[in-house]
Amino acid sequence: MAKSLLIISRQSPWSGPGAREALDIVLAGGAFDLPIGLLFLDDGVFQLAAKQDAKALQQKDLSANLQALPMFGVEELFVCAESVAQRGLDSNALSLEDARALSAQEITALIDRYDQVITL
Repeated sequence: MAKSLLIISRQSPWSGPGAREALDIVLAGGAFDLPIGLLFLDDGVFQLAAKQDAKALQQKDLSANLQALPMFGVEELFVCAESVAQRGLDSNALSLEDARALSAQEITALIDRYDQVITL
């Protein structure tokens, strides 16, 4: 049986390639039926903010990749509730409705549940 993998995405979509690389790893893992999860933490929660204008920053829009996650079998989606609150985002207005909000304690338990963890 394949080992489970948790990707922790901690970078905003405009701070560099980390956010896109995290999504690419998750999509590739999903395409190969790898048991995979994705956690948005710290500035990574900005990836879920609705109505971003990526062109203004000369970046590629990540929203299509986010919406493709369920098509690739990626259903284990999580977001840090504390990170969302600290950054003044409305948890009800996040673009990924299926992401489950977790407390810090729940995140610790989540990380322990996976065989391998990659943080980007």
